[in-house]
Amino acid sequence: MDMEDINEKIVHYSRQLRLPGFRKNYQSLQEEMSGDKMDYNNYLGKLLELEYQERIERRKKLRIKLAGFPELKYLQELSLDDLPKDVQEKLPSLRSLDFITNGQNIILAGNPGTGKSHVATGLGLEACMKGYKVLFVTVPQLITQIRESRSERRLRTLENRFEKFDLVICDEFGYISFDKEGAELLFTHLSLRTGKKSTIITTNLSFDRWSEIFGDPVLTAAMVDRITHRAHIINMNGKSYRAKETKEWNKK
Repeated sequence: MDMEDINEKIVHYSRQLRLPGFRKNYQSLQEEMSGDKMDYNNYLGKLLELEYQERIERRKKLRIKLAGFPELKYLQELSLDDLPKDVQEKLPSLRSLDFITNGQNIILAGNPGTGKSHVATGLGLEACMKGYKVLFVTVPQLITQIRESRSERRLRTLENRFEKFDLVICDEFGYISFDKEGAELLFTHLSLRTGKKSTIITTNLSFDRWSEIFGDPVLTAAMVDRITHRAHIINMNGKSYRAKETKEWNKK
């Protein structure tokens, strides 16, 4: 069997076995090692290591894609000194992602433009890269999904899927109010994760104003009690981070 036939065979079997990294690297690695006395065990070990590393990278990219982030905002892109003091102090420990392991929530509450969504997205991206399954959704989108699933009699399917995420990021909590039915659906849905899986909520409203969203003081009290239990509550009130970025951009 000549070399061309051997290469075709390697390509064929690596494709059938779904080893794209193996197929991509076997020839270049062979050339790289050809100057030395060929150690086939070492060659095979390095080839498999490259396949493994590429597979890990593909999985990271897939988790990030499936999470549904509207923008990829990484924590290292933030200027920590420009963030509100509370998040400056707490962010380093949150980056350990122990809150996910412990099934704890994070509430990022403060005025617009202070980096709430950026911090939430950044933590979500780091979770994806560490192997966690993440979902990013705005609260209005979530309520729409719940209502549509209920009308199509597939609500339990949505609930099962929602419960399986290691981390759910609910953005824009409080930007719009909703009716009693929407409030009850949201409460029930978020309650599925309480004490078991982590949820990050970003909101521009303090807790004493959540009744403006739910309209029902009893339901509001129950919601606040449920999602804040053992949660990391971070005060994000401060100068607008976004306004500062815009000002600097306009100077260029």
